[in-house]
Amino acid sequence: MHRESDLLADGRLHRYRVDGDKSGSVNGWYVLDASTPAHAAFGSWKTGQSCTWRPDEAAPMTEAERAALALRRAAARAARDTEQAAVRAAARARAERLWTRAKPATNDHPYLIAKGVPAFGIRALRGQLVIPMRDIRGTTHSAQFIGEDGKKTFLTGGRKQGCYFAIGTPRHVICIAEGYATAASVVRSTGHAAAVAFDAGNLAPVARALRSKFPGVVLCVCADDDHETPGNPGLAAAQQAAAAAGAVLALPRFDRTFHDCPQ
Repeated sequence: MHRESDLLADGRLHRYRVDGDKSGSVNGWYVLDASTPAHAAFGSWKTGQSCTWRPDEAAPMTEAERAALALRRAAARAARDTEQAAVRAAARARAERLWTRAKPATNDHPYLIAKGVPAFGIRALRGQLVIPMRDIRGTTHSAQFIGEDGKKTFLTGGRKQGCYFAIGTPRHVICIAEGYATAASVVRSTGHAAAVAFDAGNLAPVARALRSKFPGVVLCVCADDDHETPGNPGLAAAQQAAAAAGAVLALPRFDRTFHDCPQ
């Protein structure tokens, strides 16, 4: 993270390394404008989060100041959009390179053995499973990597929202699950095609994307029932996704089968 003394208050977009990220990465960005009225925006390409700032003690703005601020914010937003487009283009190219270098995964990968699921079209590279993240047109935007110990990471800067990994050939039902292991389990137990959304927050975007691509199929959102976590975020996200796309909801039994999934 930048020290306050390192910040450049020139109104331009600057990038920096976020604490905890690997050496040499510059996933953080900020725009700090010290002119009147002072303002800033900052965020992370890795998480997709962003925030804005104005001094607490800032005086009310005049009409001229509001107009000037709007112009500067529009310029900063355009710079961020341009930079984000470049970051995402680089992630797409890297995802394709890594996918090409990877070899078909085998069922003896320790993670697959631990989860009791096979390798459905995924690959492996340097001991990690590689799962591409594609949009409804088939463009690869990023990738998820799963280590032998089950640790999951994503390619920095790549688009996640609305991207998924498809297992099987869609017919009359498509199931949507958070993780690869859940989706693979659903495919094995139901025979239906499935989509890996990669996390709870992406369930609704994937459900909406699949509804636009397959308007006539039954979508079935297969919930991660986080009943031991306050608020049960897995179930809540699945319910929201089902409502957003006119899908049915399937809840897990803990004998690794699903009920209420259409047959």
